[in-house]
Amino acid sequence: MAENEEPLLPPVYYDGCPGCEVEQWKDNNRRVPFGIFIHIWFITLCGALPISSLFPFLYFMIRDLHVAKRVEDIGFYAGFVGSSFMLGRALTSVFWGIIADRYGRKPVIIIGIIVVVIFNTLFGLSTSYTMAIVTRFLLGSLNGLLGPIKAYSVEVSRPEYQALGISLVSTAWGMGLVVGPSIGGALAQPADKFPNLFPKDSFLGRFPYFLPCLVISIFAAVVLGTCYWLPETLHKHHQSKPSSVITEGLEGSFHGTEVKIDLEEFEGNDAKNSNENLLMNWPLMSSVIVYCVFSLHDMAYTEIFPLWAESDRTYGGLGVSSQFVGEVLAISGFSLLAFQLFVYPPVEKLVGHINLFRAAALLAIPLNAAYPFIAKLSGPELSIMVNCASLMKTVFSTAIVTGLFILQNNAVAQHQRGAANGISMTGQSIFKAIGPAAGGAIFSWTQKRRNASFLPGNHMVFFILNVVEFVGLLMSFKPFLSYSPQKKR
Repeated sequence: MAENEEPLLPPVYYDGCPGCEVEQWKDNNRRVPFGIFIHIWFITLCGALPISSLFPFLYFMIRDLHVAKRVEDIGFYAGFVGSSFMLGRALTSVFWGIIADRYGRKPVIIIGIIVVVIFNTLFGLSTSYTMAIVTRFLLGSLNGLLGPIKAYSVEVSRPEYQALGISLVSTAWGMGLVVGPSIGGALAQPADKFPNLFPKDSFLGRFPYFLPCLVISIFAAVVLGTCYWLPETLHKHHQSKPSSVITEGLEGSFHGTEVKIDLEEFEGNDAKNSNENLLMNWPLMSSVIVYCVFSLHDMAYTEIFPLWAESDRTYGGLGVSSQFVGEVLAISGFSLLAFQLFVYPPVEKLVGHINLFRAAALLAIPLNAAYPFIAKLSGPELSIMVNCASLMKTVFSTAIVTGLFILQNNAVAQHQRGAANGISMTGQSIFKAIGPAAGGAIFSWTQKRRNASFLPGNHMVFFILNVVEFVGLLMSFKPFLSYSPQKKR
């Protein structure tokens, strides 16, 4: 030890503080917390599954509710049902982030899962267009799960595992957004698919879209029962603190450094930092804005893909069933898990999460442009190309989301992560609310211009998606996107 170097002091923990108990556990257990990571994965899946599970059958649901006077108008009405969830989430995300910072991550997570169980089930029992919109709106507004679970995945991990923790959140979220539709496509309209098991006059015959909602709600109820063992990570100190401590650098790089903190100075700045206006934090806000643009694109695509696949070939679609769409999305979801576990970590380590998400955004542009040409195929070639395109699209979207997750959580300190993620959720929820409504309206409009000379029919749909993708790609560079240079590893 150098002569002028002060000896490192041991960490200080406080009795009765849940956050300190987690910190002490992390110091004593240097291995990857697989048990907690698996729990985080399932909780995130609970929040993601209901978001897009309706899209494979939404076309048929709107048709059966008899609100659209023409076939071309179905996409228009479907867009508002898809948007209602995100509109509700946009109105309350900051509120739930503040609650998570004040009372803890665990209560908000539990409330969110309870809301999924109740209102996702009620949506499956919708007998009118109004009931469908209201139940989806309440499902979004009362469920503040995603922001706290993103912060939780960082706080429960040692610095060297934080990138893995947040990667698991984005993986589970991405899988939920593709596995949810596979459940919806496979289990909706059981009386039509399995008439020997479910007669037309049976309960599931009268409520053809209840079964997929019920399955997701049962899964959420099982996960809810395990949340009793979920540790809280929020620090709640009730006694005076000593002058200095040594802590692990949770607020530093995701790859971890040991940081010495003068706690008196930290406490002096804590009040200032706690009152800091996050809207003035440009590294945070720039990453949130870029995330919002990609969220707009992703939700519009999520709305458009099933509508395009299930629409008749005379309208430029594939003319396939909701079950086929569900199978395509299921294959994409399980392939995504393999990508995130075995491909993403070494590639991210090699090129960095920022360069990786830029590359994904760039490659997604020619992929979007290829969709209208896929509709000209038939037979096995059609099935193979649709599955490949859906898989690549899902992988690219997840790489983008993971990189932006990391940027956002690196931009703020722990005590502000709940509020910061609330701001992020509000912004992206507004754009995600616009996405399905705009996507459905644009899809309906392009159905009426199939014979146009410039970008006829679905060519215009995917061209507009590419414009949004390109704007997001441009915004991912400096000077707009502000971030610290990534450290070489």
